[in-house]
Amino acid sequence: MLKRIWHEWTTFEKIWLAVFTAINIYLFFALGDSLIGLISSITGMIAVVLIAKGKISNYFFGIIQSGTYSYISFSYGLYGEAMLNGLFYFPFQFIGMYLWNKNKTRESTKGEDVIVKRLNKKQWIQLSLVIVVSSIIYAYFLHSLGGKQVRIDSIAVVLSVVAQLLLVKRYVEQWILWIAVNVLSITLWAIILMTSGGNDWSMLVMWSAFLLNSVYGYINWMKISKKQLAKQ
Repeated sequence: MLKRIWHEWTTFEKIWLAVFTAINIYLFFALGDSLIGLISSITGMIAVVLIAKGKISNYFFGIIQSGTYSYISFSYGLYGEAMLNGLFYFPFQFIGMYLWNKNKTRESTKGEDVIVKRLNKKQWIQLSLVIVVSSIIYAYFLHSLGGKQVRIDSIAVVLSVVAQLLLVKRYVEQWILWIAVNVLSITLWAIILMTSGGNDWSMLVMWSAFLLNSVYGYINWMKISKKQLAKQ
């Protein structure tokens, strides 16, 4: 079983995971990063590369990552991130698992597990309007809670919510939003860690790994989409 799973991973995926895992382990011992941060980062990285491969098993690791990351975010006053992961991502792991299982491909070997879809121009316009309006409203809400970096936090959260919805519905364009989310999250955590003196640098490594994987995920899902359309 484990041998079959190992052979399903590409050389890029193996190297990507090994390098960022090694960096996280180094930070854990060298800089005294928290254990929960290490767990959150590693499970998150495994989850996102499985998403990029279109594998339903990503949700098992997503359950652990969303729960631990919610706790870490709350401890740094990133209430938007904490609510996003604890109240939205965590339950959506179970919803996504159910929806992906209902839309599995007939062939699930080395490739994807699920059928992917594409957005049209009208759907993109509607999503853009929702993102802009929701980001403004949520920023005011986070400010009223006394949150930190509310503008970046708000935009990252709204984009994450929309991207997660596109993820469970299996849309290729989710990856474009994830790229934006990852850039914003790297900026957010860099500011927080430098200003608060925190030691969870594994969070910065995790989001950097997510950024690289989101580019890879977009390329891979485009290939999956073209392959599935060719079979129709």
